Amino acid sequence: MDFLLLVLGFVCVIVGIFGSFLPVLPGPSISWVGIVLLYLTNAVPTNYWILGISLLITVGLTVLDYIIPAKGTKKFGGSSYGIWGTNIGLIVGIFAPIPLGFIIGPFVGAFVGELIYDYKDHQRALKAATGSLLGFLASSFMKFVVCMMYLGLFLWIVWQNRIGLF
Repeated sequence: MDFLLLVLGFVCVIVGIFGSFLPVLPGPSISWVGIVLLYLTNAVPTNYWILGISLLITVGLTVLDYIIPAKGTKKFGGSSYGIWGTNIGLIVGIFAPIPLGFIIGPFVGAFVGELIYDYKDHQRALKAATGSLLGFLASSFMKFVVCMMYLGLFLWIVWQNRIGLF
């Protein structure tokens, strides 16, 4: 059972890293669940400090994940159409067979969203799309860094308890 929890925890941490870029997967939350699964094994003694602090980081980052793209879009004069366009463009960009689609997609999506909002002002749409893209990239980068830290924490805990786990 310990080995199954170890493997499931590792899979959750890896999926969380991918989720730091995909808007449909809550990356840091999934990575945190992976750490919790590791602590559910009999070989790893529960450390409530690590679980509590990492939970606070995860909750804070989840809140910031909604605030940062909206602030980036709003600072550059965008609307909610640009934010929706960013998310739709990201999903399309991931599945589109073009290089760097996950970066081009959000920008084009935000631009199209802003043009739907106000089709006459192309300059404002371009500026808002840039703000939306910068907000998305900043948010994704923060989530990626935290998920990588969770991967490092996971591996460190496994290494510290390798005798009981293997």
